[in-house]
Amino acid sequence: MTVLPIRLFGDPVLTTRASEVTEYNAALRTLVEDMTETMADAGGVGLAANQVGVLRRVFVFDCSHVEGGLRGHVVNPVWEPLDEEMEAGTEGCLSIPDISLSIPRYRRVRLSGTDVAGKPLSITASGLLARCIQHETDHLDGVLYLKRAAVEERKAAMAQIRAAAWFGKGDK
Repeated sequence: MTVLPIRLFGDPVLTTRASEVTEYNAALRTLVEDMTETMADAGGVGLAANQVGVLRRVFVFDCSHVEGGLRGHVVNPVWEPLDEEMEAGTEGCLSIPDISLSIPRYRRVRLSGTDVAGKPLSITASGLLARCIQHETDHLDGVLYLKRAAVEERKAAMAQIRAAAWFGKGDK
């Protein structure tokens, strides 16, 4: 397995919609393994393929440190809210280091997709995993969590980003 470089804010791949996965093969298995290792190495709870420069609809997650949490991956994810209840929560992003923002998300969601072998999967999630599913799927749609923040918070975050030592430096 390989720890891959994480793309940082400003890289156009982060604002590009990823394509559906149509081939389930060794390359996809390797991508999922490498993404899982990369996420663990960076201390993240989720990582979308475009964050490592691959425009395919796959993300990995690790919420196993919370009670009832899961670790895994999903290919071609689609989610839907289970009700209209939203909650604000603090989010960060491996592609935007050291910036945390309060982001409103649906409290409970149902995720569907496939695993790395093409087998259908479905997960009902709440709490951190529900937040992770929404955040990572946003990545695959080319949407960064900054867009979901309140205007004033987003402006303050952009000022922090422009002043950050990593900004404009390419891969992490």
